[in-house]
Amino acid sequence: MAKRLSVIDIDRCVGCQSCMFACTRRTAQGGLEESRIHVQSAGGFSRGFVVIVCRACFDPPCARVCPTDALVPREGGGVRFHTEKCIGCHNCQKACPFGAALWDETQGKPRICVYCGYCARYCPYDVIALEEIREDKETARPIPDPKAKPAT
Repeated sequence: MAKRLSVIDIDRCVGCQSCMFACTRRTAQGGLEESRIHVQSAGGFSRGFVVIVCRACFDPPCARVCPTDALVPREGGGVRFHTEKCIGCHNCQKACPFGAALWDETQGKPRICVYCGYCARYCPYDVIALEEIREDKETARPIPDPKAKPAT
């Protein structure tokens, strides 16, 4: 089954950015600007934080607007990114309703989540989790698998 990252309880987020550090370690990239997940303030500590990560859309708008098919919809939602096909047009970044097509200025290409769940393992407050998803044939949308357990 396909998997996606889910924000389980945003109120638990303290903005530690452990998920972002984990992502950059996993991808062997340096610096938080290379992360495929982003945590930012929602307007100061009293307002909390926002976790920006690919939500594995069933019909991903980023893939629909890609002129070179660098982003290909994957079974269960989300996309696979073929970096060699990307021309850096920014269409995916503009089309993502969640702002999750984070941009790599050095490469001139988006940083797209690969749904590995590595970041979730390092979240000390269980804010995010990797979940298995399946397609609801009636609504044509991904839904969480009730038998699946979030990654630990």
